[in-house]
Parts: sequence; C-alpha cells; structure tokens
Amino acid sequence: MTPQPQTRSTEPSGVEIPVGLSSASVWPQPARAAFEMAADLGFDGVEVMVWADAVSQDVPALHRLSREHGVPILAVHAPCLLITQRVWSPEPEERLRRAVVAASDLGASTVVVHPPFRWQRRYADGFGELVGELEETSGIRVAVENMFPIRPPNRLNRLRGGRASGLSAFRPSPDPTEVGYPSYTLDLSHAAAAHEDAVELYKRMQDRLAHVHLADGTGVPRDEHLVPGHGTQPCAEICELLAADGFGGSVVLEVNSRKARNQQERAALLAESLVFARLHLRGPGSSDEPEPRPGS
Repeated sequence: MTPQPQTRSTEPSGVEIPVGLSSASVWPQPARAAFEMAADLGFDGVEVMVWADAVSQDVPALHRLSREHGVPILAVHAPCLLITQRVWSPEPEERLRRAVVAASDLGASTVVVHPPFRWQRRYADGFGELVGELEETSGIRVAVENMFPIRPPNRLNRLRGGRASGLSAFRPSPDPTEVGYPSYTLDLSHAAAAHEDAVELYKRMQDRLAHVHLADGTGVPRDEHLVPGHGTQPCAEICELLAADGFGGSVVLEVNSRKARNQQERAALLAESLVFARLHLRGPGSSDEPEPRPGS
C-alpha cells in the first residue's frame, strides 16, 4: 500500500519552541561561560555537554549556575565522545545512567546520547533495551542522536541502496532510525557530514523527535557545526517544519565558535544563531525580525 502524503498546515502552530545554547558552543571556555552567555543573549536555557570540564560533571555546581543566571537546563548530553570515555565511569552504560540521574536532578527533560561505538560490543547489544528502560523508569527522554560515518557513502552506494551508511564507527549504524528508539535527537551538522537528506531524516524521526541540534554544514566528512545559514543544510526549512508541526521539544544551538578571536566575536556568532532560530521557528513565511527578549 502506497503511503499517502501528509497534509501539513502552512500556519504556525502557536507553540513557542524553547531555544537553548549548548555548552559545547562556547568551547574551549568552561560550562560557566555558557550560562553567562545564555543569560546575556536571551537564550531560553542551556544544554550541558558533560566532558572534561569538572563543572559539567558536578550536578550541585550546575544547579548553582542555573539559579545564579536564571537559565534553566533543558538537556544533558551524556559523555559519549572519545575524549570522555573515562568521565564518570569507564563503563558506557553507567555513564548513560548517571546522565539520566543528573538530568532528573537538574530538571532537564532530555538526555542526548550517541549510538554505541562498534568496539562497545556488550553495551551495543543491550543499548536499545537500556534506552527504553531508562525512559520508562525516569520519565526523561533519552534521545539517540544521528551521527556520521568516518567515510561518507559514495554515489554508487547511494544508487544501490539509497541510505548506505559508509564506513562507520557506530554499531549498527550512525542513523538511529535504522534501528528504532523511543526518542531521537536530530543534528543537522551530522546530517551534512553523513550526506543525509535532513528533511527526510526529520520525517523518519518526526513522531519520536525530542530534541534538535541546530547548526549548519557543507557536506565535508567532519563535524563542522557552522552558524545556521552559513552552510548548505535546510536549517530554515527544518525550523519552519518544527513550528508547523507543533514540535514539543527544544531546539539547541550547537555551533562552533572556536575561531572567535575574543568574547565579542563569540557573542556575535551566538547572537546571529539565536536570531536565525527564533525567526524561522515562528513558522513558514515569517519575515519580520523576532522581538528582542530581556537580556538579549
């Protein structure tokens, strides 16, 4: 049976989607700087990337920062990177469990997690069951993020299969929709690096989409995390789809500001990203600049 195309409203849903700042966006500055900049620029909250920064691993310290700056914590990104394999625990299952506990303690609704690496065999074998168990018992969305292969699929692979995954470090795939999980994080920079059609990926994730990392990319095989509008990804279209579909999660700017020469340049990049997100999350056809908010 041929699926019938969905009828999508062309009017904004009226749902105001929170726009947060990832603490990864201020690296190499520490997590504290993310709370300061989120407050100064008028973001709706922060996503905490748990990594080598001691404060990012310290729940009471994060509580204090959130209260001090009046910025809620929207999400916790579990320590999944190669450089964070010893943060909290050498066991990936324990790291994910601790991230869920931290999110619950901090009032965050979502934990972002990557698919398992190929060499994490035991973790990979039980990953789906673990994610389902943690969601059910905690009430936290454990949102598995789309990643990208070490080597993207070539044109011949795409002609043969359409969704070939290239040479991947992830098991079984960098695309979590190929397995199916209760919740997803959509990352547009990762989609660019994977040569994935971001709109088609959004459609596959849509009913279970909990969280979005908004950033751009050009299709080079690395994680660029450009300011939205500075690459080739359909960042505006995705935002407008989220607005039209009444998305109930958060959109978090996870952009690369490492080349900023000073704090003013970093603030300008993040402010531009915030304006882009707010403008296009107002719904299709939005053309006016978004109203400034306190602190912005």
